[in-house]
Amino acid sequence: MSFLPGNAGRRHPVHWDPLERGNRSSIIFLTVCTKDRQPLLASPECHRLLVEWWNKGDNWLAGKYVIMPDHVHLFCAPRLDVPLSKWVAFWKKGVARNRPMANGIDFWQRDFWDTQIRTAEHYGAQWDYVQHNPVRHGLVEDAESWPYRGELHLLDWHDA
Repeated sequence: MSFLPGNAGRRHPVHWDPLERGNRSSIIFLTVCTKDRQPLLASPECHRLLVEWWNKGDNWLAGKYVIMPDHVHLFCAPRLDVPLSKWVAFWKKGVARNRPMANGIDFWQRDFWDTQIRTAEHYGAQWDYVQHNPVRHGLVEDAESWPYRGELHLLDWHDA
């Protein structure tokens, strides 16, 4: 629900630019889903492609992530002054075009959800939620056993 004028009935999230607050970290918690929540992602090949395209799009840094069958949770941080939506579109397109057995299937949901991390505690709580997602979905018994998770860049939280 949005309290801003003109957003009544909005069906897609509003993507705000990360707020610069002194020398604090700018870390975004991102969730991207497959079209119609199809279980297309939890495979070694999709894992490899996601990591490859996150690294190719060097305008943003990809941090900790968990790849679920039908969605991805990712922490990321701006590296250059490029909108988050452009970076997400870049890697979504790359993964969709290069995945095995494309078969003309629409791969990604049109939009994504993003939230700026506000504090070190918020960052820790979000990561705790994300890393236990495979356990809550009954895919593994402990979070560390899920093979489709990792960290590409260390995104430390800092206040200054």
